[in-house]
Amino acid sequence: MALLVLKFGGTSVGSLERIEAVARRVAALQQAGHRLVVVVSAMSGETNRLLGLARGLDLDAPAAETDVLLATGEQVTIGLLAIALAKQGCAARSFTGEQVCIHTDGHHGKARILSIDELPLQQCLAAGQVAVVAGFQGRGPDGRITTLGRGGSDTTAVALSAALKADECQIFTDVDGVYTTDPRIEPKARRLPRITFEEMLELASLGAKVLQIRSVEFAGKYRVPLRVLSSFDEGEGTLITYGEPSMESPLVSGIAFSRQEASLTILGVPDRPSVAAQILGPISDANIDVDMIVQNTLGDGTADFTFTVNREEFRRARALLEQVADELGADCVQCNDSMAKVSIVGLGMWNHPGVASTMFTCLGREGINMQLISTSEIKISVAIDEKYLELAVRALHDAFGLAQGGDVAGMNNN
Repeated sequence: MALLVLKFGGTSVGSLERIEAVARRVAALQQAGHRLVVVVSAMSGETNRLLGLARGLDLDAPAAETDVLLATGEQVTIGLLAIALAKQGCAARSFTGEQVCIHTDGHHGKARILSIDELPLQQCLAAGQVAVVAGFQGRGPDGRITTLGRGGSDTTAVALSAALKADECQIFTDVDGVYTTDPRIEPKARRLPRITFEEMLELASLGAKVLQIRSVEFAGKYRVPLRVLSSFDEGEGTLITYGEPSMESPLVSGIAFSRQEASLTILGVPDRPSVAAQILGPISDANIDVDMIVQNTLGDGTADFTFTVNREEFRRARALLEQVADELGADCVQCNDSMAKVSIVGLGMWNHPGVASTMFTCLGREGINMQLISTSEIKISVAIDEKYLELAVRALHDAFGLAQGGDVAGMNNN
């Protein structure tokens, strides 16, 4: 008898029929003797609908009140799923994030989990019930509702798995695993039977939508066995685990991308050691995540400083940067909110410098200009014009032979 934490995303619970299908699957697992905690998202499209209502009143609606509004989406789903489970003769109880005692910091809209009191869930499981938990939400230090950001239900599921020492955390979604890239962009994309936490963490941080990045961080930190499965089809899915690169490791395991990129450049700032902190300090204080960073030193004692942010944060970041530009006496601020980021990821890249050459040659052959570049031991990211995104993904997928299982094409350029 295993203790399993199952998470079902918005598409999986997007209608009453799909909620009933989830209930049948959960009931079958309980009848097989498993102890179950089920974490659910809001029904597909509901979070966007609620956010639209808030923005219809005020584009800068208070974050704390927006969290109160958005948290209702998951509460609807837990109630409906508990009703559907009861219809299946399966004893269940629904829990909000507060009732599960998921304690978070006070950053509304992007809260981080600090601790979990697993006692309410343990008591539920001991009574032979299925615990149905609202994902995406918790309780801040002031007792107010907080939300964990987009995809936060994944983080809820993995955090609960860690707290309960679950045998496995299973993420059910509308795809049957992690693919070499998005099959909607590249039809030849291939499901990966296994991927490492390191690779999945990079893919999630770089735009892959299968899992939220913080859920992968949690799983890696607490050694939670994590599996991505389809809500609609049977299969083994993709197991996310620890691994070491080997001679047989593919150079590139997957390609991630993000359409929601914007760049901001402050021109003609004083070229001194503290200038980067002066520029990015206010951005960080506003809880805006900065991604790629480039500083170009000019010959006249000044420098140009460029960084990228998610497009949803673009308007706030631009306003802050314009204030900084005035304070520093910079020449001007230039912005581009129609960019995309494409990244290749793979443990096999560690010892093969030819991978970068293959990537850059491939993009150049397609006439795609790289505006920014960033690298780590297992990834290379480039910022490009959004209009070239799909072409870049397909070209890189072919260049690294990902449809054939990660052919070592890149080694030819060593």
